[in-house]
Amino acid sequence: MKLALFDCDGTLVDSAGLIHETMRRTFEKFGKAEPRFEHTKAIIGLSLDIAIARMQGRPHVEQEDIDMTAHYKSLFTIVRRDLEYKEPLFAGIREMIDAISGRGDLLIGAVTGKSRRGLNLVMETHGFDKHFVVARTADDCPSKPHPAMVTECCDETGTNAADTIVIGDAVYDMQMAKAAGAKAIGVAWGYASVDELIASGADAIAYHPNEILRHFS
Repeated sequence: MKLALFDCDGTLVDSAGLIHETMRRTFEKFGKAEPRFEHTKAIIGLSLDIAIARMQGRPHVEQEDIDMTAHYKSLFTIVRRDLEYKEPLFAGIREMIDAISGRGDLLIGAVTGKSRRGLNLVMETHGFDKHFVVARTADDCPSKPHPAMVTECCDETGTNAADTIVIGDAVYDMQMAKAAGAKAIGVAWGYASVDELIASGADAIAYHPNEILRHFS
């Protein structure tokens, strides 16, 4: 039995615009300079409090970062509604998930820096909740690149890390996979560059979702 663990933001769905607008409003509320879009994209995948600390050049989370995290969470659904934004799937994702979901030798899960509520919303919006049998979020585990998200999904499904593939767009996904002893596939359509993914340990790069299928043969 193999286990495919997908990151969410930047891998399954294009959520950078929504995340950035919520981050922009949060920084404005706390009297901070407006973050650049590139800075927001660079932290997508981390747990939110760590991401906000990193954006302010802090190596550790401080109380202000915790306060900003709480405000961000209170805003997220409001911004999503204001923008009428449904975090669209990247082209080819639905077809790829449909193609692998019926296989008897493969389980599908999610490992994400989103909250459990945020992940559930994406899964329900796109009808993926019936395909994903396991998930770990920022509410459940330490932030990527800590391996806990992967190892806990393996434990829950009875799968070995050596038979697990992590698919993601961030350097944190690649680092997390390698730390857990899993295979890492970087996706070229997300928020990190191909060079960054390779440098952080990617075993392969997928340039289109249909290229992921060959890794489950």
